Amino acid sequence: MTTDDYYGAVRPPAARPTAVPGTDPGDPWEQESSVRSYSRNWPVVLRRGVGTTLYSADERAYLDFFAGAGALNYGHNNPILKSRLMAYLAGDGIIHSLDMWTEAKGEFLRAFRDLVLIPRGLDYKIQFTGPTGANAVEAAFKLARKVTGRRTVVAFTRSFHGVSLGALAATGSASKRAAAGVDLPDVLRLPFDGFGSQEMSGPVLLADLLADPSSGVDLPAAVVVETVQAEGGVNVAGAAWLRTLAQICQQHGIMLIVDDIQVGCGRTGRFFSFEESGIRPDIVCLSKSLSGYGLPMAILIYRRDLDVWEPGEHNGTFRGHNAAFVTATAAIQAYWSDGEFQRQCAAKSELVAAALAALCDKYAGHGLACRGRGLIWGLEFAAPGAARQVCDTAFQLRLLVEAAGPREEVVKLMPPLTASDDELQQGLDLLGEAVREVLR
Repeated sequence: MTTDDYYGAVRPPAARPTAVPGTDPGDPWEQESSVRSYSRNWPVVLRRGVGTTLYSADERAYLDFFAGAGALNYGHNNPILKSRLMAYLAGDGIIHSLDMWTEAKGEFLRAFRDLVLIPRGLDYKIQFTGPTGANAVEAAFKLARKVTGRRTVVAFTRSFHGVSLGALAATGSASKRAAAGVDLPDVLRLPFDGFGSQEMSGPVLLADLLADPSSGVDLPAAVVVETVQAEGGVNVAGAAWLRTLAQICQQHGIMLIVDDIQVGCGRTGRFFSFEESGIRPDIVCLSKSLSGYGLPMAILIYRRDLDVWEPGEHNGTFRGHNAAFVTATAAIQAYWSDGEFQRQCAAKSELVAAALAALCDKYAGHGLACRGRGLIWGLEFAAPGAARQVCDTAFQLRLLVEAAGPREEVVKLMPPLTASDDELQQGLDLLGEAVREVLR
């Protein structure tokens, strides 16, 4: 199936002249805070998006291998989701409802239960948190502490869980942590799978610390882990490593929290990133591509016996974003009602993996390495600054890819899961051209 077949022929509107940001004395972009970041890497005014392609105000096409930092797994303006949303809006459907019952919420709950949870043998309760991933993480920590009566959360090196204070305490990035302005307590940091020159096992170290009454480490409330650390440089936890971690948590009554915000909803091939390892977390955080359309939405799912909240004990104004419920339901029904989409993702993953492996072989003398799962992949460069230069060169070639890792040493690829084989190959060819330009 070609992109035109899938998304339909789209006629671009007539281009309007638009000032380059920062060049016009009356520039509206001067009004925006300096905290902005992505627009610095990609200084272009965007007008529209279709599938895997973004269009600038002057109708230049950019292939998007960024996918809204993982919020657009099904592409820009996915027609299946868009038609459902437009019908809902045309019928004056409820948009904002706090935590009141609505038809849209009921349909989402039914679809998520019947098509996601039950087929995977998961009997989880669903909590609607605030609309961001950090909201879900904060709620997860709060729940784990309430259930256990303990305070400490175990987190891992190079992790990223958000920038609100509780989530930031568990985040590894020095630059993000420095902005807090206060202490970030009650977190024990352990090495992630493969971290450091000695590659010490975080789960084994945790077991040793808990087994020794003189270690000085109190029994934690929870362990929070990303099975693939996206922002940290596409670091992939092995299945055995995750199983060991889960076993230790179960043995000591520690809540195991999987942060599936960026790598859930199919990004690693299956709906949940932990499925391949066979573990069953106590608590799972979901956001980003849950709505499928880039609309803000986050949930917490957890074992039924952990639902110990008092009514209203944890709340928020934007827990009832019904437009997001509508598109989330449409995405689940369209892509997760059987195993076909998962099989397509697996084939696309093999295509990307083979291309990146060939690129590493071609430039073996430059110390390139690749790693990933599903459709999240990282290309690591030994030379300082090379990954950033590749991303900048790729942008000039009209390909959007992001730099990741503690020193921006990794080019991160996250194309939409709906990208065609031709689009994937086109993006990989452009990436190869950018690598050649930088390394020559």
